[in-house]
Amino acid sequence: MYDQSKLAELIRFSRVGAGATVIDVYPGDGDWTRLYSDVVGPEGRVRSFVPAEVAHFNNDPVGRMRTLAKEPGRANVEVVSTDLVAMPQAARPADVLWMHLFYHDLHTPLMQAKGATAAAFNRIAYERLKSGGYYVIVDHVAAAGVGMSSAPTLHRIDPATVREEVEAAGFVLDAESSVLVNEHDPHSIKVFDPSIKGETDRFAYRFVKP
Repeated sequence: MYDQSKLAELIRFSRVGAGATVIDVYPGDGDWTRLYSDVVGPEGRVRSFVPAEVAHFNNDPVGRMRTLAKEPGRANVEVVSTDLVAMPQAARPADVLWMHLFYHDLHTPLMQAKGATAAAFNRIAYERLKSGGYYVIVDHVAAAGVGMSSAPTLHRIDPATVREEVEAAGFVLDAESSVLVNEHDPHSIKVFDPSIKGETDRFAYRFVKP
């Protein structure tokens, strides 16, 4: 998805290191689960969390992650699937909760069908992290001022809305990265449009649990 320099910057930005415990929320193809599995090493742990709300997808996201976890060298990967806001407690609090291109989905009917809300998920995220742990969000930028209204249609969200919602759960904004900024993105088209797919303007926020 990204060239090596951007990958390296995002990994650095996430503060994931050897021995860390990471929760990868909705891992998709598993790219980040694999990357973080390599980074944390044998003493670390990656929880590949597939929300039950998407487990029925035709591409079998749970099965794919279970197959990934059986790959050589992936003994540090644990696959978990429950309702989004019922994310189970790990054996030890996580150092990092990573959410890549998924936060906007918290504002879609699919995720809210069982009662999940952004506020409820952010509270769970707060509970699952250790004190000093990081909640890292990367997502597609929506036009300023639209809030979450573009989430169900364009799969975008206003970064200011994300910051407001996450800080309401008790987190503090620790840093933001401009590594994925694209000033040529009009912010008015769906992220899957061929003219912008894979090149959308994206924000990266790192919040910390005090």
